[in-house]
Amino acid sequence: MEQLVTTPDNPAPARSRTPHQLLPSVEQPAPGAPRRNRRMRRTLAVTALFAAGALTLSACGGDASAGGNDDGKNGQAGADAAAAKNASDVKIKVSSDDGATNASINDTGVKVTDGKLTSVKLTDANGKDIAGAISSDGTSWKPGVQLERGTKYRIVAKAKDAKGRAATENASFTTVSSANSFIGSYTPDDGKTVGVGMPVSFNFDKVITNKKDVQSHIKVTSSSGQQVVGHWFGAQRLDFRPEDYWKAGSKITMKIDLDGVKGGQGITGVQSKTVSFTIGRSQVSTVDMNTQTMTVKRDGKTLKNVPISGGSPENPTYNGQMVISEKFEQTRMDGSTVGFKKKDGKGEYDIPDVPHAMRLSASGTFLHGNYWGSPSIFGQAGTSHGCVGLRDNKGGGGDTPGKWFFNESLIGDVVVVKNSKDETVKPDNGLNGWNMSWSEWQQGSAV
Repeated sequence: MEQLVTTPDNPAPARSRTPHQLLPSVEQPAPGAPRRNRRMRRTLAVTALFAAGALTLSACGGDASAGGNDDGKNGQAGADAAAAKNASDVKIKVSSDDGATNASINDTGVKVTDGKLTSVKLTDANGKDIAGAISSDGTSWKPGVQLERGTKYRIVAKAKDAKGRAATENASFTTVSSANSFIGSYTPDDGKTVGVGMPVSFNFDKVITNKKDVQSHIKVTSSSGQQVVGHWFGAQRLDFRPEDYWKAGSKITMKIDLDGVKGGQGITGVQSKTVSFTIGRSQVSTVDMNTQTMTVKRDGKTLKNVPISGGSPENPTYNGQMVISEKFEQTRMDGSTVGFKKKDGKGEYDIPDVPHAMRLSASGTFLHGNYWGSPSIFGQAGTSHGCVGLRDNKGGGGDTPGKWFFNESLIGDVVVVKNSKDETVKPDNGLNGWNMSWSEWQQGSAV
């Protein structure tokens, strides 16, 4: 092979330059420059190239010195594997997803698997702690109170696995708003003992258009085995009753499973609970307006005949079966609140201390003590604006018919009025659905 020899007097012929020769950071030697200087400059160019490569590798996060020719991926993978090996096995599940805006007010809680909870902290938007309790086996937590609607909460749950390795779960969520949810207030309350005429009555705070789904998620059963059917009065009231009065001594259970149930466009139920109450002895009292007498029967036997003074001929008392829905040791009765007004707008009567009052209708019919009427009217004449009055004392003291009947009565007891000149009370005027035939009642069911 021919060798090319260059000398100062015989320079090398021009050739295409290599990439190294195009590096702008290396000054090209002038023709005739000493060979030693040329080699030094070429060495500097190569050194600069390697330095640039080293900077590039460092910027990508790899460490060439850690693995010889490794590009850095194996080093990161090793770190990930080590972290995974030391991770806790416990899995924490918060009932509401982080960021949820329609969380339940009933089902908030925490559950864990492969470990046990060590602490749970639930706070509202103001930083107030919401009390709760970890289960005895350490696998779940529930708040001690029902959460508020339309409220933001933050939960921090901590747990450990069998090896003592810890894990933490955080979540922030907002419960369903009042505008987008509905609640039914109901009677009777849990644990009460009531009379045989007491229906289960729900009043919803929103108009319900999806009546079938709402009704189907409320189950009312009796230990007596009586069939119980719901009936809608309009779009916001739903009552339940059997064909005849409840059996004395039976236990009634209502399971409310409305949490998440669509009640209509844009509204969802938020209630989930089971309520039970007991039916006491059977007491049905019959008021005869012809004789101005009330006959009180308990378990089918006459307990007492009590003289009364019912509604006047101008303001007769409703006929029909009426259920005692409220009891007051003493209450104010102002005629202006129920339509009995004078020309000046004041009530035709305004008695601030009516004793032993028991409500029979939503429109203002009461059975109550009367201390202002002459004793001669009881058992003889109707003098009231529609109420049924019993002789009583101011302040409610002493041994009087008014006090006796009040003490012997339960919410849910039935008072039947007959032979009045007035119409029969409407089924939805109070808790008085018994004034509807069983076939009509069933027709009002949505399921």
